[in-house]
Amino acid sequence: MNKFKIVPLSKAYVNIIKTTMTDDFGNPVVEQLATGLGPCRISLKPFEKGVDKRLLFKHSPFVVENAYNQPGPIFINADEVEEYSDVFRFPQLIKANKKSFPLSLIGYNHEQMMVLTRLVGDDDVDQLINEIFDQHPAVEYLHARNAQACCFICKIERL
Repeated sequence: MNKFKIVPLSKAYVNIIKTTMTDDFGNPVVEQLATGLGPCRISLKPFEKGVDKRLLFKHSPFVVENAYNQPGPIFINADEVEEYSDVFRFPQLIKANKKSFPLSLIGYNHEQMMVLTRLVGDDDVDQLINEIFDQHPAVEYLHARNAQACCFICKIERL
């Protein structure tokens, strides 16, 4: 069994963004037809290019304001979608498409200080997450990011 839990953006959080059409930084949310695969940060499923409507906004996955707080652009589906539910496995559609979704894992301690970074490359991301949590007790949680675009995909909590 995996020793982690995937945490997507919550529907409760994004409903506030969708209602106000303003992000946490006061920027207007942009609606557009998907030109890339994303993924949606709620469902953690890739977008269908030219079909899905998506919302673009600035997001910070951190609680504490410090030097490692990395706000940046993310996409969510404009339509109602369910939160990713297979939380004890990394999203298979992202994992299976290493070309479109090159991944990096960034580890943070309980003070939200960066203590580890790993490129996933050809490794199995589920196995790598387990190894990181086994070998690095200071890592409280990880962020999965697109290794090329550097954008936040999801949080990964230690169990």
